[in-house]
Amino acid sequence: MRAPLPDLDVLDIEALKALILSQHEEKQRRLEELDRQRAALDQRRTQYQDELRERSERIEHLRLVEKLRRMLFGRKSEKLSIQIDQLELQLEEMEAIYAALASGPVGDAQTDNTGAKPARKPLPEHLPRQIVTHEPKRQCCPECGSDLRHFGEDVSQQLDYVPESFRVIRHVRPKLACSKCETVVEAPAPSRPIARGLAAPGLLAHVLVSKYADHCPLYRQAEIYARQGVELDRSTLAGWVGATSELLTPLVDALRRHVLGATKLHADDTPVPVHASRNSFYKARY
Repeated sequence: MRAPLPDLDVLDIEALKALILSQHEEKQRRLEELDRQRAALDQRRTQYQDELRERSERIEHLRLVEKLRRMLFGRKSEKLSIQIDQLELQLEEMEAIYAALASGPVGDAQTDNTGAKPARKPLPEHLPRQIVTHEPKRQCCPECGSDLRHFGEDVSQQLDYVPESFRVIRHVRPKLACSKCETVVEAPAPSRPIARGLAAPGLLAHVLVSKYADHCPLYRQAEIYARQGVELDRSTLAGWVGATSELLTPLVDALRRHVLGATKLHADDTPVPVHASRNSFYKARY
């Protein structure tokens, strides 16, 4: 409850001044509280507007997908199927270009890429396992020369591909400890084409050959691998293509110098829409 207003007739000048000041301070506190409440309401309204805009864009996207689905399965339009395939190819090219640019120069290809990545699924248990054990070069303690004892191991896995089949290579590095000074000895981890990457060189080569030599796009490769029980997201394959393209940059540069050094050059002038995104990549690179 509010305090009752005192009798102004009996107050002296100093008391009146103090009363006016207290009333003014109370009014200022109320105004500041109203300003805080207004700011909170404005922030909440902005959040609601952003959420509404996001939901509206999502609805428009879903409507477009539904429209494409009706056009595809309603009239069985072969032309539309080709257009969708072209869009898939363009998306793959853009993801591969993004991964290549994010990987940086060849010297930085082993650095970790902190971009958004799909969740990695566990490797299927039915695939055969090949265990490669990396023993330390020395069988005695490098510090004091005493015998080493086995106390653990580090295990990492790579998904490899041999013609017509997958396999999992398990890299096992036994941990040895000195029985006297407790020095730990372990073989260095083997290098990978892509830092912390799951794909071994054989699988990367197969993906690239299938895409560029056999003209099998990544989304179709993902479907082929899924039939073998290995689920690899298309964006994951696109990331592998982009990162591997950085590893092949020295070879590409050498071929480019060799081709452009000729007196006559024959080029493919087929008007494929995918060439546009690829050309923009090379313009940005060179």
